[in-house]
Amino acid sequence: MAIRRRASIKTRRQEKKRHLHNIKIRQDLKNTLKKFQALIAAKNLTEAETFIKQVFSKLDKAAKKSIIHKRQSDRKKSRLAKQLLKKA
Repeated sequence: MAIRRRASIKTRRQEKKRHLHNIKIRQDLKNTLKKFQALIAAKNLTEAETFIKQVFSKLDKAAKKSIIHKRQSDRKKSRLAKQLLKKA
């Protein structure tokens, strides 16, 4: 059973708040990646080239806040750039 002290209750409250914030950022990143994939699938390359900057920015911010690992961010950026060059 959990210890019921003020500090532990406050910690659980903070963890819940941080968890919800992290989920929101992760979901936003996921939606951005899906939108980018849709642009590539639709062969809308000029719009995809401008949108990739936003994707990179969101990946970097998520990595900076430790929502995803830095290397995972770098790997995704590399693969997305390759995908864009292959379609171009």
